[in-house]
Amino acid sequence: MDSKKLTIFVLISVVLMFGWQTLMDRFYPERSAQRLAASAPASVSASNPVATASGVASGTLDAGLLQRGQRITVKTDVFSAEIDSNGADLRSVNLLKHGESDNPQTPFPLLTDAPGHIYVAQTGLLGDGLPTHKSEFKAAQQSYKLADGQNELAVRLEAAGPEGVKVAKTYVFKRGSYLVDVKYEIINGSAKPITASAYYRFLRDDSKQATGRMGTNTFTGPAVYTDEGKFQKIDFAKLAENKATYVEKAKDGWVAMLQHYFATAWIVSPTGGESICGAQACRYDLKKLPDGLFSAGVIADLPQVAAGGKLETSIPLFLGPEDTRILKPIAPGLNLVKDYGWVTIIATPLFWLLEKLHSIVGNWGWAIILLTMLIKAAFFPLSAASYRSMAKMRVLAPRMAALKERYGDDRMKLQQAMMAMYKEEKVNPLGGCLPMLIQIPVFIALYWTLLASVEIRQAPWLGWIVDLSSKDPYYILPVLMTISMYVQSLLSPPPPDPMQAKIMKIMPLAFSVMFFMFPAGLVLYWVVNNSLSILQQWVITRQIERSNKIAKA
Repeated sequence: MDSKKLTIFVLISVVLMFGWQTLMDRFYPERSAQRLAASAPASVSASNPVATASGVASGTLDAGLLQRGQRITVKTDVFSAEIDSNGADLRSVNLLKHGESDNPQTPFPLLTDAPGHIYVAQTGLLGDGLPTHKSEFKAAQQSYKLADGQNELAVRLEAAGPEGVKVAKTYVFKRGSYLVDVKYEIINGSAKPITASAYYRFLRDDSKQATGRMGTNTFTGPAVYTDEGKFQKIDFAKLAENKATYVEKAKDGWVAMLQHYFATAWIVSPTGGESICGAQACRYDLKKLPDGLFSAGVIADLPQVAAGGKLETSIPLFLGPEDTRILKPIAPGLNLVKDYGWVTIIATPLFWLLEKLHSIVGNWGWAIILLTMLIKAAFFPLSAASYRSMAKMRVLAPRMAALKERYGDDRMKLQQAMMAMYKEEKVNPLGGCLPMLIQIPVFIALYWTLLASVEIRQAPWLGWIVDLSSKDPYYILPVLMTISMYVQSLLSPPPPDPMQAKIMKIMPLAFSVMFFMFPAGLVLYWVVNNSLSILQQWVITRQIERSNKIAKA
C-alpha cells in the first residue's frame, strides 16, 4: 500500500464516518419535530401509573391527558421556568446562560410542552388517593424570582390527598446551580398508616434537535447508570419494540434524557448524599407511551407513614449543559452523559488536556491550536518515519515509471522488479502507511471531543470566528485547509498512472467541500495540523533529495 492509496483510504474512511448517520437517517428516518407538530392533537396523551390497593404500581397504563392548567413562573440566575398546576409538572425550562443555536441571544429551551415538541419532568405518588401527575396543585403565588443576595428559592405547591392527608411538592432552586431539589411532604392526618411510592420521570417525544454542526447526529434518548450496569444508553427504537435491556432494579445510580450538549437527570444516589431508595431497590422504568411519547424514570418505595405522622423525601433533578466540571461532582458516572462514543478512552484525556490549555490561554481557539501542536509533537517520530518513506518513494518515482513502461501489463514481473528495487534501495513501501494508521484513532477521538463539548459551543476565537462550534461564516478556514491539502499532495510521491495523478490533484478540492459545513474548531485543527505536516514533510523531503544527489555524485 503506497502513500497515495493510504490517503484515499483515509479520506474514504472519514467520509464514511461522517456520512454514516446521514445514511441511517435516510433509511431509518425518525419522526421530525415538524411531522410531530402536524399530527399532535391539542392535548397530548400520556400515561398514568395505576396504584394497587397496597400503593405499589401495577405496571398497567391508564390513558390520560397532558392537560394545561395555571402556570407558575420561576426565574433564577440560570433558569427561566414554568410549573403547571396540573400535576405540578416542570413543563418549561430555558437556560439563560446558553443561547439557541441560531440565535445566541435567546435562552436555550431545554424542557417544553409547546406544540411540536414534548419534553417535560413529571413526578407523582402511587397510593390510594395520593396525587399523581394528573392531580391539581395550588401555589401561594403565580410568580417567583430569585432576589439579589438570595441563594435559594423554594416554590411550594399543595394538593389534596385522601381524607386527612396533605401532600406538598416543593421545588428548591439554588443560585448558580443546575440542580433542583424536588421534595415531597406527606402529612398523614388520617387514622390509618399510608403506604406509598414516588415516581420521577421524563416525558419526551423521539424528535432529535437538529445540530447541523459536525456532519453527524449525537445520541438522543434515555440513559441509565447503576453501579451494576454502568452507563447504558437506550434507543427510542428499542423501547418502541420492547427490546431495550438495562438494569431495572438498583439502590444507586440515575436516569437521564440526553441530547446534543444538554441533559436532564433524576439523581437517585448523589455524591455524598443518601439514596432515595433507602433499604429497598428502586425500579428503573423506561417505556413507550401512546402518541409516540416515551417515559424514562425511576420509582422509589417510601417508608410507611404512620397515622398522625409526617414524611419528607427529596431527590435532585439536573437540568443543564453537559459540562464536565458541573457533572462530575453531582453523582458517580454522570459525566458519561457527555458521550464520546467508542473513542471515550482516548477522547476523555484529550478533553482534559484541552481544558487545561484553555485554563492557561483563556480562549478555546488558541487551546485547540496548542493541543494540535502537542499532538503533532507526540507523533513527531511516527510522522517523520512516514514522511521519510514517502520522500524515498518520491525519489524512486521516475524509476517506478520506467519499470511500468518496460513491463507493460505483466503485473507479476512488474511487482518482482519493484520489490527488487525496494530491497536494493532499502525502502519499505508500507513505511508511510503504518504510522499514519496509528494516528487515525486520535484524529477521530479529537473529532468527537469537539463534537460533544458544550464548553466550545458558541465560544469565540479570533475576529470573524464568533462560534467555534459553527461553520466559518466566510469559509476562510475551509479554503486554507483546501490549499494546505493541495500543497501536501504536491509533496507526496506522484502515482505512476496519469489518471491517478489527476484524481489525487482533484481529491483535496472534492474532500474539502464537506469541511465548508464543519465547525470552525474542527477545521482550525486540520489547518494547523496540515501546516505543521507540510513544514515537517518539506524539510524531510529536502533532506532525502539532497542525500540522494550526494549519493549519485
